[in-house]
Amino acid sequence: MDRRTLLRTAVVGGSAALGGTLWRSAAYAAPAQPGSGPYGALGSADANGLRLPAGFTGRVIARSGQKVAGTSYTWHSAPDGGACYADGSGWIYVSNSEVNPSGGASAVRFSSTGAVTSAYRVLSGTRQNCAGGRTPWNTWLSCEEVDRGYVYETDPWGVKAAVRRDAMGRFKHEAAAADPVRKVVYLTEDVTDGCFYRFRPAVWGDLSSGTLEVLVAGSATSGPVTWARVPDPSGATATRDQVSGAKRFNGGEGCYYADDTCWFTTKGDNRVWQYNASAGTLELAYDDSLVTSGTAPLTGVDNVTGTPSGDLFVAEDGGNMEICVITPDDVIAPFLRVDGQSGSEITGPAFSPDGTRLYFSSQRGTSGSSSGGITYEVRGPFRG
Repeated sequence: MDRRTLLRTAVVGGSAALGGTLWRSAAYAAPAQPGSGPYGALGSADANGLRLPAGFTGRVIARSGQKVAGTSYTWHSAPDGGACYADGSGWIYVSNSEVNPSGGASAVRFSSTGAVTSAYRVLSGTRQNCAGGRTPWNTWLSCEEVDRGYVYETDPWGVKAAVRRDAMGRFKHEAAAADPVRKVVYLTEDVTDGCFYRFRPAVWGDLSSGTLEVLVAGSATSGPVTWARVPDPSGATATRDQVSGAKRFNGGEGCYYADDTCWFTTKGDNRVWQYNASAGTLELAYDDSLVTSGTAPLTGVDNVTGTPSGDLFVAEDGGNMEICVITPDDVIAPFLRVDGQSGSEITGPAFSPDGTRLYFSSQRGTSGSSSGGITYEVRGPFRG
């Protein structure tokens, strides 16, 4: 089954007006099920506690409270959402800091060989910067996971000052994903009755003004959806409570866009959702309660990223500290596991521009404290 095509057969059954939109009973594809992944079984833990498939190797890039090797920069506490950016023949990895106060974000620059060449601050003076997302114009959207939090647009090179983007709404922000086709940015909200939003800039590439919209749908998990304008993005009244029929999601987390689809996760019910932007429909890509055989391999769903092959990589907040892969034919399997860090969570998965290296963090490391974060690199034969 190709996840990129949501509707497989004609609409069946009846239809009813729910939540202001027509929600049809349709034959949607079943969510992903456990199976043999494309990378094989996990090996024994290496010296850093990483269990990886054959052919892959890992290393530690940075540790909270310690200087990044070869630099004078001290890495931040509680590393969270991240993204990679091409930098000449090298690249940059940006990482948020989920502490309150003084969250912000930092970056590590790499040479063409993968050697660390510098590390530095890109955002300061903000609160509990959890996830975020990269833009097509190579900025980093760092999101505050606090009540009436903001989105800050930052420069991964640390040259331009970060800018607060008030028009993108004030709520408990989690992640963001840019859709260059429809010229919108999707946003998740990390509360138990949160919503899924999109921001439509007045001018694509300029986030200073625009329209914030919320997804409107019925109570079912699959079907057509619509969007409605949020009257007051300032959040004087909670944005999620301003539009009748706004669909509720239990703890919005990671968000990733590719091929006319935005995938996002909800940690409260261990689900991965897919919004098909061209069809205007919603479907479940994964739900641990719908696993039909064996033990659900993915629990505590959190940050998500993907590869050009169509593979999704979903990190766990808790669970057994794995990053799982969901293939385009809807097979889900562990890709890696971090041993000995049960008091932590995996955050910030992002691929280097050439797709050969995966960066991520264990937010609290072996200590279980925000001061014990560890940022890793995994290198190997990822599917292109």
